[in-house]
Amino acid sequence: MSHKSFGKFLVLWTGEWISSIGSGLTAFALGIYVYQMTQTAASVALVTLCAFLPSILLSPLGGVLADRFDRRLLMMIGDLFSACGLVFILMAVLTGEPALWQICLGVMFSSVFVSLLEPAYKATITDLLTEEQFAKASGLVQLASSSKYLLSPVIAGILLGFMDIQSILIIDISTFFVTLLTVFAVKRKMQIIHKAKARQSLIHDLKEGWEALVSAKGVLHLTLILSVVTFYMGFLQTLFTPMLLPLTDSRTLGTIMSISAAGMLIGSLVIGIFSIGGKFTSVLAISLGFAGICFSLTGLSTNIYFITLAGFCFFAALPFINTTADVMIRKNIANETQGRVWGMIGILSQLGYVAAYALSGILADQVFNPLLREGGLLAATVGRVVGIGEGRGIGLLFIVSGLLIGMLAIVIPRIRSIRVLE
Repeated sequence: MSHKSFGKFLVLWTGEWISSIGSGLTAFALGIYVYQMTQTAASVALVTLCAFLPSILLSPLGGVLADRFDRRLLMMIGDLFSACGLVFILMAVLTGEPALWQICLGVMFSSVFVSLLEPAYKATITDLLTEEQFAKASGLVQLASSSKYLLSPVIAGILLGFMDIQSILIIDISTFFVTLLTVFAVKRKMQIIHKAKARQSLIHDLKEGWEALVSAKGVLHLTLILSVVTFYMGFLQTLFTPMLLPLTDSRTLGTIMSISAAGMLIGSLVIGIFSIGGKFTSVLAISLGFAGICFSLTGLSTNIYFITLAGFCFFAALPFINTTADVMIRKNIANETQGRVWGMIGILSQLGYVAAYALSGILADQVFNPLLREGGLLAATVGRVVGIGEGRGIGLLFIVSGLLIGMLAIVIPRIRSIRVLE
């Protein structure tokens, strides 16, 4: 296409990077705020689920719209209105201690409009770049996305030392306007490539997206495997804070999370600079195996330095998993259906997160934590290895989850439909 420009991509990427940092500030601060307010992992999981579920369920619709209309305009609309949900939470906090349902409602509203943004953003990358630039761009996109885990926790941990949740929300809301400006700058320099298809129904477009995904069997199989991976990763995202808060304070927690996520920075930079030349299936399998081992190690000890090192290694493997999957999918789907297919991939691959968010609080509070409390069923056996007390059951859950992720590394090279995607 004649409008491919890495410079325009970098402008767009910068805006999304800033937005990612702001979103990470709110996610970290709200997680601590809700846990301190309710003292239950289930409440943290519920807020996480509400923040995630709408964007996943609506992503196929967002993908259809991304193929019908100007993708940059959709990104601007998604950014602007997703900020409104945060404004609602801010108003609730300013008028007194908000109820849990108010926080859930605010993050759900914001998530609805994120469903417009994500497929449009992914499809726009294809608009702007050549195939040779896909892997490098994917590394940079993951670098921006990782900022919510790398930079945001340590920044939020410091800010919470002299700021309250209201100030964090205001900072996040302001980042949306920076993102709007960068998307607008790119939009002005591009012709509208995707025009509305008024004669074709949304249902028809959704069906086309599904058929395009199913026809590429390897892409479908890879997507389903990614859904299993995200299921176990959802436990880590939701329960890392409840596992560590009994061991340390919020500022140290932010530092641990940021140092751990620095692995994602290193992995993304390596891919962004050197790229991955080939053997995507092998790299995917090795990365999954390594990530599974490190995931298990995060739950093995109560030593915060050991947990931080294991977390760092786990996050270092994620960019290789994401990039290999991203490139194999992107190269096997036609550009004119990219928005719809990415929408379908979004809902399928991330259903694992939804299931994990729904189950993690119950598993932590009702099953695993009681096993490793004083006098618990496993306190005298497994407890001698992983420790006993509040949060150690979550550590056991992490050990089991990591081992199951590692098993996928053995399965993937044996699936022919995935191997041929290269």
